[in-house]
Amino acid sequence: MCRKPACSSSSSSSSIMSVFMDLNLNYTADQTRLQSLIQTAAHLGFSTVAINYVFEPTVKKKQEIPVPKPINELIDQLPVVQGRSRPIRVLNRLTVVMSDSSHFRPTAPEYRCFDLLAVQPTTEKLFHAACMTYDVDIICIPVTEKLPFFFKRAPINGAIERGVVFEVSYSAAIRDSTRRRYTIINAVCLMETCKGKNVILSSAAEKPLELRGPYDITNLGLLFDLSDEDAKEAVSSTCRSAVLHAATHSLFVCQKQGRRPAGSSPP
Repeated sequence: MCRKPACSSSSSSSSIMSVFMDLNLNYTADQTRLQSLIQTAAHLGFSTVAINYVFEPTVKKKQEIPVPKPINELIDQLPVVQGRSRPIRVLNRLTVVMSDSSHFRPTAPEYRCFDLLAVQPTTEKLFHAACMTYDVDIICIPVTEKLPFFFKRAPINGAIERGVVFEVSYSAAIRDSTRRRYTIINAVCLMETCKGKNVILSSAAEKPLELRGPYDITNLGLLFDLSDEDAKEAVSSTCRSAVLHAATHSLFVCQKQGRRPAGSSPP
Protein backbone atom coordinates (compact mmCIF):
# COMPACT_ATOMS: atom_id res chain seq x y z
CA MET A 1 0.00 0.00 0.00
CA CYS A 2 1.41 3.39 -0.97
CA ARG A 3 0.15 6.31 1.06
CA LYS A 4 0.92 9.99 0.70
CA PRO A 5 4.18 10.86 2.50
CA ALA A 6 3.80 13.13 5.48
CA CYS A 7 7.43 13.71 6.40
CA SER A 8 9.03 17.10 6.67
CA SER A 9 12.64 18.25 6.64
CA SER A 10 14.75 17.09 9.56
CA SER A 11 15.43 19.33 12.53
CA SER A 12 17.71 19.31 15.55
CA SER A 13 16.86 17.14 18.52
CA SER A 14 16.22 20.18 20.70
CA SER A 15 13.58 21.53 18.32
CA ILE A 16 12.02 18.11 17.91
CA MET A 17 11.24 17.94 21.60
CA SER A 18 9.50 21.32 21.48
CA VAL A 19 7.18 20.37 18.60
CA PHE A 20 3.76 19.45 19.95
CA MET A 21 1.21 17.51 17.91
CA ASP A 22 -2.44 16.52 18.17
CA LEU A 23 -3.01 13.79 15.60
CA ASN A 24 -6.76 13.55 16.11
CA LEU A 25 -9.08 16.47 15.39
CA ASN A 26 -12.42 14.98 14.34
CA TYR A 27 -13.53 15.96 10.86
CA THR A 28 -16.82 17.82 10.63
CA ALA A 29 -18.68 19.08 7.60
CA ASP A 30 -19.16 22.34 9.53
CA GLN A 31 -16.26 24.22 7.97
CA THR A 32 -16.45 27.11 10.44
CA ARG A 33 -16.10 24.73 13.38
CA LEU A 34 -13.23 22.87 11.71
CA GLN A 35 -11.41 26.15 11.05
CA SER A 36 -11.92 27.11 14.68
CA LEU A 37 -10.46 23.77 15.80
CA ILE A 38 -7.32 24.36 13.72
CA GLN A 39 -6.98 27.96 14.91
CA THR A 40 -7.40 26.96 18.56
CA ALA A 41 -4.82 24.19 18.21
CA ALA A 42 -2.32 26.68 16.77
CA HIS A 43 -3.06 29.14 19.58
CA LEU A 44 -2.42 26.39 22.16
CA GLY A 45 1.01 25.74 20.65
CA PHE A 46 0.46 22.66 18.48
CA SER A 47 2.76 22.69 15.44
CA THR A 48 1.02 19.78 13.70
CA VAL A 49 -2.54 18.45 13.76
CA ALA A 50 -4.32 15.70 11.82
CA ILE A 51 -7.91 15.93 10.62
CA ASN A 52 -9.40 12.53 11.44
CA TYR A 53 -11.96 10.93 9.14
CA VAL A 54 -13.62 8.04 10.99
CA PHE A 55 -14.88 5.13 8.88
CA GLU A 56 -17.03 2.49 10.58
CA PRO A 57 -18.12 -0.18 8.09
CA THR A 58 -21.12 -2.37 8.75
CA VAL A 59 -21.91 -5.86 7.49
CA LYS A 60 -25.41 -4.98 6.33
CA LYS A 61 -24.67 -1.95 4.20
CA LYS A 62 -21.82 -1.14 1.82
CA GLN A 63 -20.20 2.18 2.67
CA GLU A 64 -17.71 4.30 0.82
CA ILE A 65 -14.36 5.13 2.38
CA PRO A 66 -14.30 8.91 2.90
CA VAL A 67 -12.12 11.10 0.72
CA PRO A 68 -10.22 13.86 2.54
CA LYS A 69 -10.79 17.42 1.46
CA PRO A 70 -7.72 19.42 0.38
CA ILE A 71 -6.48 21.53 3.28
CA ASN A 72 -6.71 24.73 1.22
CA GLU A 73 -10.44 24.08 0.81
CA LEU A 74 -10.93 23.68 4.57
CA ILE A 75 -9.13 26.85 5.61
CA ASP A 76 -7.99 29.82 3.52
CA GLN A 77 -4.91 30.72 5.54
CA LEU A 78 -3.21 28.47 8.09
CA PRO A 79 -2.75 30.21 11.46
CA VAL A 80 0.73 30.75 12.89
CA VAL A 81 1.62 28.51 15.83
CA GLN A 82 1.80 30.29 19.18
CA GLY A 83 5.45 30.86 20.11
CA ARG A 84 6.74 29.90 16.67
CA SER A 85 7.16 31.80 13.43
CA ARG A 86 5.61 29.22 11.12
CA PRO A 87 2.04 28.22 10.27
CA ILE A 88 0.48 25.06 11.68
CA ARG A 89 0.89 21.89 9.64
CA VAL A 90 -2.33 20.00 8.86
CA LEU A 91 -2.38 16.31 7.91
CA ASN A 92 -5.21 13.98 6.92
CA ARG A 93 -5.87 10.76 8.81
CA LEU A 94 -8.23 7.82 8.31
CA THR A 95 -9.42 5.74 11.27
CA VAL A 96 -11.13 2.43 10.48
CA VAL A 97 -13.32 1.10 13.31
CA MET A 98 -13.15 -2.67 12.93
CA SER A 99 -15.61 -5.30 14.12
CA ASP A 100 -14.62 -7.75 11.37
CA SER A 101 -11.33 -8.49 9.59
CA SER A 102 -12.92 -7.64 6.22
CA HIS A 103 -13.28 -4.02 7.34
CA PHE A 104 -9.54 -3.42 6.88
CA ARG A 105 -8.59 -3.37 3.19
CA PRO A 106 -4.83 -2.84 2.96
CA THR A 107 -4.83 -2.55 -0.85
CA ALA A 108 -7.69 -0.03 -1.02
CA PRO A 109 -6.54 2.88 -3.22
CA GLU A 110 -8.57 5.26 -1.05
CA TYR A 111 -6.11 4.71 1.81
CA ARG A 112 -3.39 6.39 -0.25
CA CYS A 113 -5.13 9.76 0.09
CA PHE A 114 -4.30 9.91 3.79
CA ASP A 115 -1.08 10.85 5.58
CA LEU A 116 -1.87 8.62 8.57
CA LEU A 117 -3.76 5.34 8.85
CA ALA A 118 -5.30 4.20 12.15
CA VAL A 119 -7.51 1.32 13.22
CA GLN A 120 -9.72 0.84 16.25
CA PRO A 121 -10.18 -2.92 16.77
CA THR A 122 -13.23 -3.97 18.80
CA THR A 123 -12.23 -7.58 19.54
CA GLU A 124 -9.12 -9.26 20.98
CA LYS A 125 -8.50 -11.16 17.74
CA LEU A 126 -8.57 -7.98 15.65
CA PHE A 127 -6.41 -6.15 18.20
CA HIS A 128 -3.83 -8.95 17.94
CA ALA A 129 -3.89 -8.76 14.13
CA ALA A 130 -3.53 -4.97 14.16
CA CYS A 131 -0.53 -5.21 16.48
CA MET A 132 1.24 -8.00 14.62
CA THR A 133 0.42 -7.72 10.91
CA TYR A 134 -1.65 -4.72 9.80
CA ASP A 135 0.12 -1.95 7.92
CA VAL A 136 -1.06 0.90 10.14
CA ASP A 137 0.52 3.79 12.03
CA ILE A 138 -1.85 4.10 15.00
CA ILE A 139 -3.97 1.68 17.02
CA CYS A 140 -6.76 3.46 18.90
CA ILE A 141 -7.72 2.36 22.38
CA PRO A 142 -11.52 2.56 23.02
CA VAL A 143 -12.43 5.15 25.65
CA THR A 144 -16.23 5.19 25.56
CA GLU A 145 -16.79 1.72 27.06
CA LYS A 146 -15.06 -0.92 29.12
CA LEU A 147 -12.58 -2.95 27.11
CA PRO A 148 -14.09 -6.32 26.03
CA PHE A 149 -10.66 -7.97 26.33
CA PHE A 150 -7.39 -7.76 28.26
CA PHE A 151 -4.16 -6.42 26.81
CA LYS A 152 -1.46 -9.06 26.38
CA ARG A 153 2.25 -8.36 26.33
CA ALA A 154 3.12 -10.30 23.13
CA PRO A 155 0.98 -8.33 20.64
CA ILE A 156 1.75 -5.04 22.41
CA ASN A 157 5.48 -5.71 22.10
CA GLY A 158 4.99 -6.78 18.49
CA ALA A 159 3.39 -3.43 17.65
CA ILE A 160 6.15 -1.53 19.46
CA GLU A 161 8.84 -3.40 17.52
CA ARG A 162 7.07 -2.52 14.24
CA GLY A 163 6.94 1.18 15.14
CA VAL A 164 3.15 1.30 15.59
CA VAL A 165 1.84 3.63 18.32
CA PHE A 166 -1.16 3.34 20.64
CA GLU A 167 -3.51 6.29 20.97
CA VAL A 168 -5.51 7.32 24.01
CA SER A 169 -7.89 10.25 23.37
CA TYR A 170 -9.15 12.46 26.18
CA SER A 171 -12.12 14.51 24.93
CA ALA A 172 -14.64 11.79 25.83
CA ALA A 173 -13.49 12.17 29.44
CA ILE A 174 -14.40 15.86 29.26
CA ARG A 175 -17.90 15.23 27.90
CA ASP A 176 -19.14 12.56 30.29
CA SER A 177 -18.26 11.24 33.78
CA THR A 178 -18.88 7.61 32.83
CA ARG A 179 -16.63 7.89 29.80
CA ARG A 180 -14.05 9.62 32.00
CA ARG A 181 -13.94 6.49 34.15
CA TYR A 182 -13.59 4.20 31.13
CA THR A 183 -10.88 6.43 29.65
CA ILE A 184 -8.79 6.24 32.83
CA ILE A 185 -9.36 2.49 33.39
CA ASN A 186 -8.55 1.53 29.78
CA ALA A 187 -5.53 3.83 29.64
CA VAL A 188 -4.09 2.48 32.88
CA CYS A 189 -4.56 -1.10 31.62
CA LEU A 190 -2.62 -0.20 28.48
CA MET A 191 0.22 1.45 30.44
CA GLU A 192 0.56 -1.61 32.68
CA THR A 193 1.26 -3.70 29.58
CA CYS A 194 3.24 -1.35 27.31
CA LYS A 195 5.11 0.40 30.16
CA GLY A 196 4.38 3.78 28.59
CA LYS A 197 6.19 3.01 25.33
CA ASN A 198 4.80 4.11 21.94
CA VAL A 199 1.82 5.96 23.41
CA ILE A 200 0.34 9.16 22.02
CA LEU A 201 -2.29 11.34 23.69
CA SER A 202 -4.76 13.04 21.34
CA SER A 203 -7.92 15.07 21.78
CA ALA A 204 -10.41 13.55 19.29
CA ALA A 205 -11.97 16.99 19.75
CA GLU A 206 -15.21 17.82 18.00
CA LYS A 207 -15.22 21.47 19.09
CA PRO A 208 -12.58 23.97 20.27
CA LEU A 209 -13.64 23.89 23.93
CA GLU A 210 -12.56 20.24 24.09
CA LEU A 211 -8.95 21.05 23.21
CA ARG A 212 -6.32 21.30 25.95
CA GLY A 213 -2.80 22.66 25.80
CA PRO A 214 0.25 20.35 25.64
CA TYR A 215 1.20 20.81 29.29
CA ASP A 216 -2.35 20.14 30.50
CA ILE A 217 -2.31 16.93 28.45
CA THR A 218 1.03 15.97 29.99
CA ASN A 219 -0.54 16.30 33.43
CA LEU A 220 -3.44 14.16 32.24
CA GLY A 221 -0.93 11.54 31.15
CA LEU A 222 0.24 11.23 34.75
CA LEU A 223 -3.33 10.27 35.65
CA PHE A 224 -3.04 7.49 33.06
CA ASP A 225 0.07 6.14 34.85
CA LEU A 226 2.52 7.56 32.33
CA SER A 227 5.83 8.78 33.72
CA ASP A 228 6.56 12.49 33.40
CA GLU A 229 8.97 11.85 30.52
CA ASP A 230 6.63 9.45 28.68
CA ALA A 231 3.72 11.90 29.10
CA LYS A 232 5.76 14.68 27.46
CA GLU A 233 6.78 12.39 24.61
CA ALA A 234 3.13 11.35 24.12
CA VAL A 235 2.35 14.83 22.74
CA SER A 236 5.65 15.41 20.96
CA SER A 237 8.36 12.96 19.90
CA THR A 238 6.17 9.83 19.84
CA CYS A 239 3.66 11.67 17.62
CA ARG A 240 6.51 12.66 15.33
CA SER A 241 7.61 9.02 15.20
CA ALA A 242 4.11 8.03 14.04
CA VAL A 243 4.20 10.63 11.26
CA LEU A 244 7.66 9.51 10.15
CA HIS A 245 6.57 5.85 10.32
CA ALA A 246 3.76 6.62 7.86
CA ALA A 247 6.01 8.58 5.52
CA THR A 248 8.89 6.10 5.56
CA HIS A 249 6.68 3.12 4.79
CA SER A 250 4.90 4.99 1.99
CA LEU A 251 8.20 5.82 0.32
CA PHE A 252 9.51 2.26 0.73
CA VAL A 253 6.41 0.65 -0.79
CA CYS A 254 6.28 3.11 -3.68
CA GLN A 255 9.97 2.57 -4.51
CA LYS A 256 9.40 -1.19 -4.41
CA GLN A 257 6.50 -0.81 -6.82
CA GLY A 258 8.45 1.58 -9.06
CA ARG A 259 6.12 4.54 -8.69
CA ARG A 260 5.95 7.88 -6.89
CA PRO A 261 3.98 8.34 -3.67
CA ALA A 262 0.71 10.24 -3.97
CA GLY A 263 1.26 13.95 -3.56
CA SER A 264 5.01 13.84 -4.28
CA SER A 265 6.84 15.81 -6.92
CA PRO A 266 8.56 14.20 -9.89
CA PRO A 267 12.36 13.83 -9.54
